[in-house]
Amino acid sequence: MARRTTIEWTEVTWNPTTGCDQVSAGCDNCYALTLAKRLKAMGAQKYQRDGDARTSGPGFGLTVHPSALSQPYSWRSPQVVFVNSMSDLFHARVPLDFVREVFKVISDTSQHTYQILTKRSSRLRKVAHLLEWPANLWMGVSVEDHDALYRADDLRKVPAQIKFLSCEPLLGPLSGLKMAGLDWVIAGGESGPAHRPITPDWVREIRDLCQESQTPFFFKQWGGRTPKAGGRLLDGRTWDELPLQSQPFHSKNPHVVTA
Repeated sequence: MARRTTIEWTEVTWNPTTGCDQVSAGCDNCYALTLAKRLKAMGAQKYQRDGDARTSGPGFGLTVHPSALSQPYSWRSPQVVFVNSMSDLFHARVPLDFVREVFKVISDTSQHTYQILTKRSSRLRKVAHLLEWPANLWMGVSVEDHDALYRADDLRKVPAQIKFLSCEPLLGPLSGLKMAGLDWVIAGGESGPAHRPITPDWVREIRDLCQESQTPFFFKQWGGRTPKAGGRLLDGRTWDELPLQSQPFHSKNPHVVTA
């Protein structure tokens, strides 16, 4: 079975690849890098390859897991699935043929909704026309600060049915963000012992852009030493909006946008 997750905007995680390398400021306090080190020490089979010490770490070397491709076929009930919570499917060392195999699994298991998130939007854009895009696949990019806004432009060129941004950890204002072509935006602060502070006005600016463009907005957390430390309220309420085309979450049932 897929691994249940505490991530508020999904239900389960599925990792056909593991490991990654840091590419931008949003990677500096990567939770997955820290977790991979712990999993390696515990003897977890998928986390025994070390990455480059300059950009990765123990247990976090990019590894492809063909055996994981069969897992979604065995899930009995529909799931909302975050693909590669411990990796990036569009990492340069993930063979394009393997990306195609992942997409085929997604297409074959249309009862599930799959969410893929990448910081490598340039490769995503370059190979998008070589992939067949299932209707049950949501494609997203991470945009943590102004320097990463180009990823949203790359995403707009991809023929995914649902396109979304993950502005987490939000490290600065996203002035200049354009909402055209986007179906969903997630925002959140960083968590962990070395978390960097978030400014409420950065979040409000994104929320207001979403409201003006009628784009669903999901505020995940303020962050802090732990993910739950700062809570989730923004201006007195939670923001749990989802794309109109999405099915409700089976276990969490957040609000589904109808406007």
